[in-house]
Formats: sequence, structure tokens, C-alpha cells
Amino acid sequence: MIAFEDARRDRAAQYTRMEQDLILLLSHPNVRPLENSLEYIEMYIDINYETAAAAVLEELYHKVPRETLKDSALLALKELDRLKVFPEAEFWLGETYRVEGEINLALHHYERAYNQRIMLENSGFDVEILYKIVDIHRILQNYQEMDSRAREIIEGQLASGAPRDVFWARTATQTESPMAPMRVAMLDILRREGVDRFLTLYRHNNLVTERAHRFLGTFYNVTGRHTVAVEHLTFAFLIQNTVLIDEVIRSEFDYNFINLENLMNSISRRPDLLAFIDDVEYYETIFYLAGSLQVTGRTIPAMQLWTFLAGNANSGEWGERARRNPAPYVERAIELP
Repeated sequence: MIAFEDARRDRAAQYTRMEQDLILLLSHPNVRPLENSLEYIEMYIDINYETAAAAVLEELYHKVPRETLKDSALLALKELDRLKVFPEAEFWLGETYRVEGEINLALHHYERAYNQRIMLENSGFDVEILYKIVDIHRILQNYQEMDSRAREIIEGQLASGAPRDVFWARTATQTESPMAPMRVAMLDILRREGVDRFLTLYRHNNLVTERAHRFLGTFYNVTGRHTVAVEHLTFAFLIQNTVLIDEVIRSEFDYNFINLENLMNSISRRPDLLAFIDDVEYYETIFYLAGSLQVTGRTIPAMQLWTFLAGNANSGEWGERARRNPAPYVERAIELP
């Protein structure tokens, strides 16, 4: 914890010194007439061997694309101020507090790290921070906030502005994703033509959001909200199978998906894919998806999944549950506090 706090303080101190060095240069009587032009200021730095200011700009250009500064010294100062934060240190402080059982303090630092996400060295790491925030809210039983932040993983955007999940992403001014009609059409294919046809037609390789879809789908299932549970569990299931099918094709270039049984036969000698099935709770996902499909009247795919689950020797407790019941079912909904 001391090391992470020191790293955070050192980062702030480093860029504060740089900011002061650049302000000192800009305050020089010979520099003030150059106004705001970084180009002319750099020429002055070179001619007068202003090594401290030169080091500041070198570090700044290493962190920030030079063209984004628009030849503006004021923008350079603004970026130096932003660089004082250290979201990675905030995240690891959160991890340390979590391990120590101080989950409220952990949440505080995770939130700080996420709010500073634009400064992450790895821009994709923001989603991992969000997953940590979701898990802390689950532990604290802050279910409304947990739900909201999990949906943010799916519906939000990457730091680049690209959608995190093209089927679900929406802007702040939109109440629904523009791809919502496509999701409805996909679910209609699943309802009318069944699981195998659905997996033949559609692919969605988005492991970043798979866990959030699975988490939300299961949460909605056990709380009795089966219409939305079907959507999220279907996308978790689609992503899982897309990864499996794509990986089989890598080793069997002429492979064509026929049905789930055929797919399971193809991965039976692949320890990596069997481990993946465990990691993504593949059979549990099918169990909850079948139940929600049954409750919402989509009985054809529900029974197909149930039959597959009951007939698969590797499906563990979820297959055993299916073998004990002739049709998919849902357990009594949990009432949230």
C-alpha cells in the first residue's frame, strides 16, 4: 500500500515540477511575446539551451500526441495537469484494500481509477476496473448500482469512442441501442428455428462483454426478470460458442458447425477449450438460458438446450438438474432487499 501511495505521490510531484518549469519559461520576458505558439517556444528553447523546458516537452510528447496540442502552450499546460493522476496506482490501492477486506475503501479507489481512465496506459483496462466495481457492489448488496455498472460495461464505449458491444452500445442521448431491432430479429430466429440454426447464422466474438452479459442474465433470471434475462444470456451463450467455433476452425479449416453435440465432439480433445468452458460457466449459462426461454414462451430452443444439457456427460450438476426434470424450469425468484 505504501508503495502504491508513493507511486501516486511521485507521479503528481513529477508533473507538478514539469508544469512549474514550463510556466517559468513562459513567464520569461523574451518568451511572453511569442504568445501561445509551441513552435516558436521550441525554437527559443533550442536557441537558448533551456534544458529543463526541453525535457518537459520531450516527456509530454512521449505521453501525448503532439498534433493534439494544436501548437498551443496552454493546451500543453493542461495536459501536464492531467498527467498528474495515476489511475493504475489507484487501481492497485483498491486491490490492496480489497484483499485486506476494506471493501468500501477498495470501491473508492476503483472509482477514482475509473474516473481517471482516460490516462490509463492500457486504454482497454478500464473494463477490468468496471468489473471490480460491479463485484464490490454485489458484495455490498448495492444491486441497483451493480446493475447499472454492469450495463455500462456492455452499453458504453471504449476510450477511442468505439462501441464496447456493437449490439448494445448507445450514446448518452439514446434510450436504446440503434441495434436493438437486430437483437429482436436474432431472438426471433432463435424462437422459430432453434438453437442450431441460430448458431449457424450468427457470430459475436466479444469476450470483453461476455462476463457482463452472463452476470446480468443470471441476475435477471434469479430475480424473475426473464425477458431481459433471455437477451443477455443469449448473447453470453452466442459469444461463448463463437469463441469455441472460431478456435475449432483454426485447427480444422474445413470445419462447419452442425449442432452443439458435433461442436462438443470437436473440442473433446482440446484441454484449452475445455478449460474455457469451465471459465465461462458454459453449462450453467445454458441452464439459466433454457429456464428463461421456457418461461417467456420460447419452448423450442428451451427444450433443445435442456435435452443437450441432460445428454452431455460433462455438464456436471447442471446436467444432473436437467436429467431430474423433464422440462426447463426456474427456481423461485429472489426478492431483493
